[in-house]
Amino acid sequence: MLSRLLVPKFSCLVGVPVGGVTEWPVAQLALQGHTGWVNSVGFSPDGKRIVSGSHDSTGRIWDTERGVQLGSPLGGHGSLVTSVAFSSDGKKVVSGSYDKTVKVWDAERGIQIGSALKGHINGVWSVGFSSDGKKIVSGSHDKTVRVWDAERGVQIGSSFEGHTLWVTSVRFSSDNKRIVSGSYDKTVRIWDAERGVQIGSPLRQHHGVVTSVAFSYDDKKIVSGSHDRTIRIWDAERGVQIGNPFEGHGGWVNSVAFSSDGKRVVSGSHDRTVRVWDTERGVQIGSSLEGHTFWVTSVEFSSDDKRIVSGSYDKTVRVWDVERGVQIGVHLEGHTGWVNSAAFSPDGKRIVSSSHDKTVRVWDTERGVQIGSSLKGHTDRICSVGFSSDGKKIVSGSHDGTVRVWDAERGVQIGSPLQGHTGGVWSVGFSPDNKKIVSGSCDKTVRVWDTEKGIQIGSPIKGHSDVVISVGFSPDGKKIISGSDDKTVRVWDAERGTQIGSPLAGHMNGVTSVEFSSDSKRIISASCDKTIRIWDSERGVQIGSPLLGHTDGVSSIGISSDGKKIISGSHDKTVRVWDAERGVQIGIPLEGHTGWVNSVAFSSDCKKIVSASHDKTMRVWDVHSYKDRESAWLAHNPEDSSVLYHIIHSECYSFVL
Repeated sequence: MLSRLLVPKFSCLVGVPVGGVTEWPVAQLALQGHTGWVNSVGFSPDGKRIVSGSHDSTGRIWDTERGVQLGSPLGGHGSLVTSVAFSSDGKKVVSGSYDKTVKVWDAERGIQIGSALKGHINGVWSVGFSSDGKKIVSGSHDKTVRVWDAERGVQIGSSFEGHTLWVTSVRFSSDNKRIVSGSYDKTVRIWDAERGVQIGSPLRQHHGVVTSVAFSYDDKKIVSGSHDRTIRIWDAERGVQIGNPFEGHGGWVNSVAFSSDGKRVVSGSHDRTVRVWDTERGVQIGSSLEGHTFWVTSVEFSSDDKRIVSGSYDKTVRVWDVERGVQIGVHLEGHTGWVNSAAFSPDGKRIVSSSHDKTVRVWDTERGVQIGSSLKGHTDRICSVGFSSDGKKIVSGSHDGTVRVWDAERGVQIGSPLQGHTGGVWSVGFSPDNKKIVSGSCDKTVRVWDTEKGIQIGSPIKGHSDVVISVGFSPDGKKIISGSDDKTVRVWDAERGTQIGSPLAGHMNGVTSVEFSSDSKRIISASCDKTIRIWDSERGVQIGSPLLGHTDGVSSIGISSDGKKIISGSHDKTVRVWDAERGVQIGIPLEGHTGWVNSVAFSSDCKKIVSASHDKTMRVWDVHSYKDRESAWLAHNPEDSSVLYHIIHSECYSFVL
């Protein structure tokens, strides 16, 4: 909270989030799009939407179920947005800003209603609607509380004065007769909303700044959170503390809220955790909710009390399942190095991943937990993994120059490593009947192996003039496709090891990923030139124009089993879905990864996508949640592609890892 107050005055300060996640969260729905710290979040009354306000000077509205932003950001404030809230009917949003104004927005259309509410002579730090939506309350650094007519946009009466320092939090009681406020002066105060006078004496038990206050839904209690790391419950009528402070947070308590039945309180803290408390017994319920990587600034229950929303300086909004104490969604963490490759099992119930940490791991898709121990044996980074079509085996290729086959159920290596490549192995894959394995390498060759006997079949397939980055079989197993840093795609006869036709040329930089369509009529390729291209596999010509949209090199692609969709992952940290027929992007980029996206794959039913990243995580995405969204680009600063080009051409094994 202190940093939120002081950062605007010291714009050159550098914030450094320390540490990292040591134990991966069970699951996650992280709403990403803000380019600055998230200061405030809230549910709509029906729980279907979330509103957030950020240091990036915008408010944003999100679809709770699909995890996507609705419409454009609510832009207009001239400084950071400190507080946001829905009206009780869900039709309006109110926002407060460090620009000293309060604004009201049409929640459906995303446009400002009327003029900004002006009067505060310093930054506005907290806002909220009355339960009937007719009034707005605001608290400010000018030490005052003000009430506004929500329809006419004018201040009602005089400012409420009494606090001796900045007002950090304000709320109406549910009957709209009282207002509670918290302040830097370490006090909680209760006000008569009509007359603008203080009721009783200030509540003075906190030993630090009061950051957040709220009434219970029956208006009988008040909860407050403070820099003293405690949460306190107060009798709203008598003005006395009830029981002992709730203690447990290891940092400032920045936000508190009651559940609708008043039996629980949720809190968010500088210690990066969200906690739920039993208000009667004053004890924490369950474990702390962990996942945020920076201070938690805002928390709230959904109206049915089944979910909690939290906002953080890590720039994300997260949604939690209250009963299970886990985040909603799937976000797989555990690897200690960059995740280079990930793929679904044929039944979609498992995911296999490989990493710079030299391990292969298998995950339960639904529960988000690792299955068994890590598969160890490779002596260098593992670049590629995949399941056999029956899901019983896993193949992996590594920079140690070997290909290994694993028993997917028992987690043990089958036979000896497949050796022969004289450089790192970049890509591996099973044939459709699982009898063969294909591999591509830094030694510029493609090799085919007998899965059962563990020996190379025939001579190396030669033709590429640079590193072979991606390989795969055609659906009928008769052809092999390869993509190389020599900028070409080549098709080979799998039995004879000879090239079919001329190289497919057109990419302006290294080809990073190739794949056949399910009917073998098309080939999809991706490149460091930021494009995806579709080719006629029979005629060897490009179909249509390149698919454009990524702002950095495209590292991985996949095509759905019906051939209608293409997915791509890029160094711009996004995953994108494309209409394969029309060559246009479907919906908005899937954002969330904080590092290059190295690998993407469809589940066999095409309902899910898995992505793997330099950020050491894998994420699972619901394809259908995004298919009907209008395309919209969330602004960010793409990395300089010249740096990528330099890495690729100076050291072959640096690419995509």
